[in-house]
Amino acid sequence: MSKRKMLELHQSVKPYTKADNKKSTIQLLNTIPPLLLIWTLSYMSLSVSPWLALGLAVLASGFIVRTFIIFHDCTHGSFYHNKRRNDVLGTITGVLTSFPYEKWKREHAIHHASSSNLDKRGVGDIWIMTVEEFSEASKWKRFAYRAYRNPVVMFGLGPLYLVLSSNRLNRKDAKKKERYNTYLTNIILIVSVIALIYFLGLTAFLLVHGVSMYIAAGLGIWLFYIQHTFEDSYFEEESDWNYVKAAVEGSSYYELPRVLQWITGNIGYHHVHHLAPRVPNYHLEEAHEQTPPLHYATTITLKTSLDSLRYRLYDPENKVFITFNEFKRRERKDNTIARHEKRRHATMQSK
Repeated sequence: MSKRKMLELHQSVKPYTKADNKKSTIQLLNTIPPLLLIWTLSYMSLSVSPWLALGLAVLASGFIVRTFIIFHDCTHGSFYHNKRRNDVLGTITGVLTSFPYEKWKREHAIHHASSSNLDKRGVGDIWIMTVEEFSEASKWKRFAYRAYRNPVVMFGLGPLYLVLSSNRLNRKDAKKKERYNTYLTNIILIVSVIALIYFLGLTAFLLVHGVSMYIAAGLGIWLFYIQHTFEDSYFEEESDWNYVKAAVEGSSYYELPRVLQWITGNIGYHHVHHLAPRVPNYHLEEAHEQTPPLHYATTITLKTSLDSLRYRLYDPENKVFITFNEFKRRERKDNTIARHEKRRHATMQSK
């Protein structure tokens, strides 16, 4: 795609970047009140059946994800026209989802500005090593990376780390506004947790809030992972990196059933979101449908998305992700060739 074509593509989605206050308010009303109601019903149903409470907690996790999408739009200043309204709503939805608004806002902006850039990894993204980096890494670093990329760790322990640790601490370079927002979020969460445990009990809290937040966080990690980890995902070094190509070729279109698309706030149209972050979630589908060049983005379904669990290392030379098994085969082959070369060289020297 030429530079002119890329510029035209970027410009073509600009009409969809305008927030619609009416649509935003409707989405707010069909997301936050239902979430609070389901949480309440889940606690109340404990006296009837813990299994009913558990089922409602699972349902609540879907609305937590949808609430997070509103939070996410607020961080981009795209949910409402008014900045202050976005900031206030973002902080409130941040409390409901356990995410500090200002901290995530900055880190996510860095993610958008550096997504798929091999020279600017490390902030707001998932740890990715290249084949060469893994080959040269120490045994301890290899072990740490393999553990990190293990599905049990990433989607099993990851939600706990995200909610209990990562989201609770500021980065060293955080400014005062960001720090205070994180402190405020943490204080509200601590007071809320203590109150819920005091009045309803630890078991009730873990069964309702614990389960719903854990599942929602796991789903969030999965969505973030699948949107950038697919076989031919785009990655380049800084000198060759291009914002539009990173958006369209480095982000997937996750085609989901309508119910899941609604729950996830159209975030499956991630290529559109990365191309124009100011497009509100309720305009993403229309922007995709009305922009033919975007139809060529990599499409992933529920079934094919499971393949991405195999991808571990990025191969910049061939522009693809590979598995650890593929890396092992390559390493064995390279070692065999090296041994043969060493023997040949020794034989020639002896002559």
